[in-house]
Amino acid sequence: MNRNLPPADAAVPPAPRATVATALAEHGRWLRTVLAARGVERHELDDLLSRVAEAALSGADRLRDPDKAAPWLYRIAVVQAMEHRRRRGRQRRLHERYAGSGLVDESAAEPDPLDWLLAEEQQALVRRALATLKSQDAEILLLKYTQDWSYRELADHLGLTAPAVEARLHRARGRLRAALARVAPALVADR
Repeated sequence: MNRNLPPADAAVPPAPRATVATALAEHGRWLRTVLAARGVERHELDDLLSRVAEAALSGADRLRDPDKAAPWLYRIAVVQAMEHRRRRGRQRRLHERYAGSGLVDESAAEPDPLDWLLAEEQQALVRRALATLKSQDAEILLLKYTQDWSYRELADHLGLTAPAVEARLHRARGRLRAALARVAPALVADR
């Protein structure tokens, strides 16, 4: 019997791809929020999240510390969102050239259903105000209030310290308040 072999129950680190797959499953929900805060439309989130997963799995060997998977995935999601925006910009320019050619009937556009729903009006105003914020401000606000995370949880996921998260949230709330005052002064005046 060879005594140099480790016991069968010794802690063996999981394969990098398995670690990344587990991290993706665990952090997928808030990564969707990050992508949405970076301007990804709802109907495109699943596709872009799969691109994030593909990039993470193909680069799984670059994840040095499995405990820092959340900040690592966050960076991948931000890069994927930026690449997505560039692709959309190219597509938009192509559509604008096509629309300018006179081959498109622009009167066929349907009105947005949110305009007709009174209960959604306030949400639309907040969305509009969020859209005017820097992506980092919108992102941290959305993560805080859609995921209901503590400062510590935000810090762990974003690779920051809790005081840095607190300061960013404080500044982001102030900027959101100012943006709401520009977009909907009556909404802010009531509070």
